Amino acid sequence: MIRPLILGLTGSIGMGKSTTAAMFRDAGVPVWDADAVVHRLYAPGGAALAPVGALCPDAVGPDGIDRDALKRWIASDATALARIEAAVHPLVARDRAAFLDAAQCAALVVLDIPLLFETGADRLCDQTLVVSVPPEVQRARVLARPGMTEAQLQTILSRQMPDADKRARADLVIETRDLDTTRAAVHDLIRQLTASEQDDKDHA
Repeated sequence: MIRPLILGLTGSIGMGKSTTAAMFRDAGVPVWDADAVVHRLYAPGGAALAPVGALCPDAVGPDGIDRDALKRWIASDATALARIEAAVHPLVARDRAAFLDAAQCAALVVLDIPLLFETGADRLCDQTLVVSVPPEVQRARVLARPGMTEAQLQTILSRQMPDADKRARADLVIETRDLDTTRAAVHDLIRQLTASEQDDKDHA
């Protein structure tokens, strides 16, 4: 069966990943957003409430899962994160599979996954795209966010694969210095990928 070309999109904090994903979506490309799926699973009535609540009852309340409570548990129990991931990742994978099934008629789909390489999700993709800017631009963007501190930024960066490593592993890189240049690069990439996908179908 002919299926869409799967493009994995990732990038460290402040690199413009969400903005770039929105540009693909605005251009008509189906986009699966891993973060949005987790938010939905954690919301009131979400599928993650029961399994996470069984692990950490204090984390479940009328507003869904309390991420601060989860963070406190993770900080106090070295096994907590792995247990949460074991409960939630199958739910995320099921949602991703449903998305791909529903997008079978598309030429191109995007999987927007913050920890694409870290979790091995790049193995699901035909090609991978990293969005990036120089460190000083990244730092300025992140520190401009309300409530963000230098210490918080460094903690976040310590948990993510270094940008240089992501760029080295990616098939494609887009620098997101400004909106117009980024949008043009996204549209060029869509044309290239869908043209190559059509060529493959014509020769199938």
